[in-house]
Amino acid sequence: MRNKTLVALGIALLSITGNVMAQDVPAEKRGEKFYFGLKAGINRSNVWDEKGQDFKADARTGFAGGAFITIPIIHFIGIQPEVLISQKGYQSSGTFLGNFYSNTRTTTYLDVPILFALKPSTMFTILAGPEYSYLLHQKDVTRFGSASTATEQEFQNENARKNIFGLIGGLDVNIKHVVISARAGWDLSNNNGDGTSTTPRYRNQWLQLTMGFRI
Repeated sequence: MRNKTLVALGIALLSITGNVMAQDVPAEKRGEKFYFGLKAGINRSNVWDEKGQDFKADARTGFAGGAFITIPIIHFIGIQPEVLISQKGYQSSGTFLGNFYSNTRTTTYLDVPILFALKPSTMFTILAGPEYSYLLHQKDVTRFGSASTATEQEFQNENARKNIFGLIGGLDVNIKHVVISARAGWDLSNNNGDGTSTTPRYRNQWLQLTMGFRI
């Protein structure tokens, strides 16, 4: 139910602002026009601030895509909220409860960044701001060096945090209606919900590259 509510809020935000955006306002100066757009691309994600028993992680590649709105404030400053489906995760190995393991984790989030936009020219936009992420789905493929029901059960029962806040920043390159976006993001809270889980703890970090179309 919470997932549906969050998705509905995101759609409502895009719909309400889209009504305003529909008016074709002359854009003689940079940043004086509403834009609505769709984009898709990839995340290259890993973890930072990792805590666990010999926890070593490598990067994973996943999907990133969604919608965005550019809202002007003054000539060269604006706000750009986005609603994205974003896959993150990592590949890791280590020891846990005395057993060697390897793990591939894929997490799918609903990401809602609220970005402040600085427009030094019509071609380039610099963006940065906070991001709220809600965990929609988590998939683990875990292998253990020796059979251990207790170890496997710990991973299955891991207390994953659903609501995560972070920071994100990057650059948009605007070529008429085409937008090429590069981002870097970091979670400020770790994956563990209330500290009771003994599985490795971490915070997501990712690089994102997308291509979009705006109107």
